[in-house]
Amino acid sequence: MVKKVKAALIVIGDEILSGRTQDANINYIAKWLGNLGIILDEVRVIPDDATRIQKTVNECRNAFDYVFTTGGIGPTHDDITAANVAAAFGFKFSLNAEARKLLEDNIGKDNMTEARLRMAMIPEGASLIKNPVSAAPGFQLENVFVLAGIPVVMQSMLLDVEDRISGGAKISSKAIHVFAGESQFADILSEIEDQFENLSIGSYPFYKGGTYGATFVLRSAVSSEVDEALEQLKKKISESGKEFFMGEAPD
Repeated sequence: MVKKVKAALIVIGDEILSGRTQDANINYIAKWLGNLGIILDEVRVIPDDATRIQKTVNECRNAFDYVFTTGGIGPTHDDITAANVAAAFGFKFSLNAEARKLLEDNIGKDNMTEARLRMAMIPEGASLIKNPVSAAPGFQLENVFVLAGIPVVMQSMLLDVEDRISGGAKISSKAIHVFAGESQFADILSEIEDQFENLSIGSYPFYKGGTYGATFVLRSAVSSEVDEALEQLKKKISESGKEFFMGEAPD
């Protein structure tokens, strides 16, 4: 039995949904988790709304091994993620002495405004997540990890998270592409995928240099499945009279 560990990501922020800010964290977190043998199985993008945050956090923490949130833990009035994660768990939300000291050591006591103190408000019982960039910490409550939305800060926080989570079998992946319409290979892809318990084949059409084509990506937690399925696919493509090329299609 292949061990599968799954995670959800909750992206929080009105600015994402309005299009004002383009999210840069989903791709990074997906790859980071994949390298740890954890599947990013679901991503939800929600507004800065107290009820929605609490509901989504509770749904996800009960459905997935790990949950990550990004955004909404800064110093302004609309940074409401931390308070509502606390509310989702039913925990008190208060000024954390350790978090306050981290901020004071970084910017100085004389520079600790009321707004900056907001970043030291942490749910009681939470473990802090270090922030090497600006000191304002994230936090962990059980299987939920609350991170900053700014990509460079979020990425630095993951360094402190890596040792707190454990993955399953790592996903093996290989790609092959053809300069032909993907519909010509639909039955072949289904036939091959159905032979293997853990295999998935993604089909991704493209248009390059005036020619249509498709990239087929084979993924499995069992590397031998990928190798065997790839050999079958190469044979089937050749038998169809088309030429295949290994890897992703060139840009």
